[in-house]
Amino acid sequence: MIATSAASKMKAIVCQKPGPVSRLRVSEIDRPAVSDDGVLVRVHASSANPVDLFPTTGIGYLQAGRRPAVLGMDFAGTVVETGGNVSRFKAGDEVFGAKRGAFAEYLLTSEATPMVHKPAGVSFDAAGSVAVAGTTALQALRRHGGIEAGQRVLINGASGGVGTFAIQIAKALGANVTAVCGPRNVDLCRSLGADRVIDYTMEDFTRDTSRYHLMLDIAGSHSLAACRRVITPTGTYVGVGAAGIQHRSAGNFRAIGHFLGTRVASISGRLKVVALFIAALNNDDLKFLGELLESGKVVPAIDRRYDLSGVPEALEYINQGHARAKVAIRVGSD
Repeated sequence: MIATSAASKMKAIVCQKPGPVSRLRVSEIDRPAVSDDGVLVRVHASSANPVDLFPTTGIGYLQAGRRPAVLGMDFAGTVVETGGNVSRFKAGDEVFGAKRGAFAEYLLTSEATPMVHKPAGVSFDAAGSVAVAGTTALQALRRHGGIEAGQRVLINGASGGVGTFAIQIAKALGANVTAVCGPRNVDLCRSLGADRVIDYTMEDFTRDTSRYHLMLDIAGSHSLAACRRVITPTGTYVGVGAAGIQHRSAGNFRAIGHFLGTRVASISGRLKVVALFIAALNNDDLKFLGELLESGKVVPAIDRRYDLSGVPEALEYINQGHARAKVAIRVGSD
């Protein structure tokens, strides 16, 4: 075990108080000391997710106990130190997972943190883009959607972080996938393996003659009544929005109303409806995602890359709804 001084410093993106992300700056703070149960990770890569905006809100600040909070969730890096009680990880291990505080040069985790070994052939950039969006997509399809090989799956809002993972995971699980996206993302969704791509500016998918066993509604652009028309009578509708409803834009408050309305509307009928689920990050799902990465069945699509100092710009890009696929954050070198 390597001795580490608690006085050592590191760079991190810290939210000092609620406010616009443009106020965020790289701060120099104490590098965390490692307890007996701790695992200290040198972060090489992360990615921006809508949930990263939550600590910048008043509610998020209160939840943090009115204290400064290091932002970021996704991470991939190298273990540099472990406590005496740690047996699953050792210095030198390459890992990826999710824990608040990932926009920093070092992240203190533990064996209880959703964190697994990174496959050797997978880059830190790729692994650092997976945990939140990949787990959300996987659980929407498998846990809540009950996906089966041979089913027809419709993904509305297929070009975002969750959607691009959902296309690839659904294909890996043997489904026939129809992706709904805007015109600039048609080629992207097709390149990720979608069997059919619908440009929503040219065609209303709710008027489609096809019927789907499972619909993932990430965009929330149509009512449940409209979506019912394209779902089989015993099919499943999964509203995927919880990862993005925690920041303050008006669009997300409308999304909350949409998904709450969906829940109320689903009380009767054979259609199974799952709305407003929050992904439960866990090691089993991370291991499965790692296997998909290693096999090449899932390749994270990266829209933009920023270094640590570019995190405010990355979060503003996310907040404005312009991002497609994933927005990667390079924290350190491979």
